[in-house]
Amino acid sequence: MILCLLWLHDLLRWAHVDNVSTMMTSDMNKPKVGIIGGSGLGDRLAARKDVEQVFVDTPFGPPSGPLLSMTWHDVDVFFLSRHGEGHTLPPSAVPYQANIFALKSVGVNRIIASGAVGSLREEIQPEHLVVCDQVIDKTHQRNSSFFEQGLAAHIEWAEPFCPTLRSALIEATNSHKTTVHKKGTYVAMEGPQFSTRAESHMHRAWGGDLIGMTCCPEAKLAREAEMCYALVAMATDYDCWRESPATLDKHALLQEIIGHLDRAATSAFELIEQTVIQLGKANPTECNCQSALELAIWSDKSKVDPAMIKKLRPIIGRYFE
Repeated sequence: MILCLLWLHDLLRWAHVDNVSTMMTSDMNKPKVGIIGGSGLGDRLAARKDVEQVFVDTPFGPPSGPLLSMTWHDVDVFFLSRHGEGHTLPPSAVPYQANIFALKSVGVNRIIASGAVGSLREEIQPEHLVVCDQVIDKTHQRNSSFFEQGLAAHIEWAEPFCPTLRSALIEATNSHKTTVHKKGTYVAMEGPQFSTRAESHMHRAWGGDLIGMTCCPEAKLAREAEMCYALVAMATDYDCWRESPATLDKHALLQEIIGHLDRAATSAFELIEQTVIQLGKANPTECNCQSALELAIWSDKSKVDPAMIKKLRPIIGRYFE
């Protein structure tokens, strides 16, 4: 009888462990959404009553600013202004590593980013939105990886934007009034200068649909951090391959572009909100993005400096336990 009770106790104990493990896995897969964008999105979210500022220190310095924490449609959401308060950080000075690390540190597993772009295609008109599916990275001055000397990791990046999160955004377009293109190739340039006309035509010849300055290395770092990442690009104008009417005053042109951006930001906010609602209603799911490092770490783990493991623990910790 005593042996039967001990056996039953062990059986229940292991069943409890399995159940806890299942619940933990399920909780890890629950959407915890990071939103990266500009003031157009931030001002709308900051106006909510439940917003709290979260200050995160990272091994890569401070992020662009505090994270705005809130519960939005029953989903935990953290907003980060990419260019900082007052848009004081130009594209090459954005602390991309710190931004992604900060979001990872608070448990974010999905990032929806937005950004203004110039259109390289006649059919992508100003104020249209694009759920990007490919990118051409022309940046060259930015730290594009978390993995420095002492740890070699090579992620797969054939599909630079998370297919699962893209699908959620595309599904949300069904009830959207604004024209949303369901795919597009983003050419990421260094900036801060805009393209020459020759470059603009070259980007079109490459197959680029949009030109912008902030997608990379943001998307690369998110994949290294095993976070789903999708981008809603907001077309503000046509890039210089398409000349503006000579009769249009440059000040009037700037005001026109700002107007396009304001209206596109409103549309992007509505699309992201509908996507967040859908994510909150869906069953917790795991995506391949969330195990991107499983086969990517090529270093002999026994040779990796413990100090580096400690530094990158939120990203690589589970592979060194």
